[in-house]
Amino acid sequence: MNYPLLNKTAAVIVFLALWEILPRFGLVNPMFIPPLSAVLATGLHLVENGELVTHTLVSLERAFGGLLAAMVVGFPLGLVLGGGFPRLREAVGPLMELFAQANPLILAHIIIFFLGIGQSARIFIIAWLCLWPITFSVIDGIRSADPLLLKAAGSLGLGRVGLFTRVVLPSSAPTIFTGVRLAAGYAFIMLIASEMMGASSGLGWLVAQGQENYHVTRIFAGAAVITTLAVATDGLLRLVERRVVVWKVNTE
Repeated sequence: MNYPLLNKTAAVIVFLALWEILPRFGLVNPMFIPPLSAVLATGLHLVENGELVTHTLVSLERAFGGLLAAMVVGFPLGLVLGGGFPRLREAVGPLMELFAQANPLILAHIIIFFLGIGQSARIFIIAWLCLWPITFSVIDGIRSADPLLLKAAGSLGLGRVGLFTRVVLPSSAPTIFTGVRLAAGYAFIMLIASEMMGASSGLGWLVAQGQENYHVTRIFAGAAVITTLAVATDGLLRLVERRVVVWKVNTE
């Protein structure tokens, strides 16, 4: 019997039951935390009129667009800096650390100046935040390759390309997947903030509209969908990691 899975399932059921019971019995103010059934009813209504599906598709395009752009830039950047250019890494390392701490929303006026307030600006904001955990994870993964393993593989006749593709990349894959999963979480966090900034669609906009009009159930419905998408994305990346990093699964 899988006790960890059973415990996790029980914890979720208890949480959902408390969410329904506490507001119903007045133990928490339903004006601030509505019952689960009311949130589900609002969500069902938004699905029936097509509003929730439309906003969800728009948000997914922005979140995955930003994440994909960060991967396209972050992977080669991490390979270059983590591979054969140690002096370049030392030179640009402090600057990258500075950029990683810069919240793109603080620089929103500069981003809007160059990209406007449309889809490109929102994808760029998400991509900026996702770029750094991906880049740093690739660098750390490559640098953490076991030198004894590299030496042993080299003694078997593997060249630089063979060492990189057969030893370095496989050994760094778990670290890289951790960075991608972290970036995916950042994508959905920044998605909400970017869609609250002059947007007219998306789940973040739906939550913002609910706040402005004080439709509490719409706020919770939108937040629940965003959370579900983030958890589902993390689960999908975990599944891909298990299929790709087979050697790690076999040793656990």
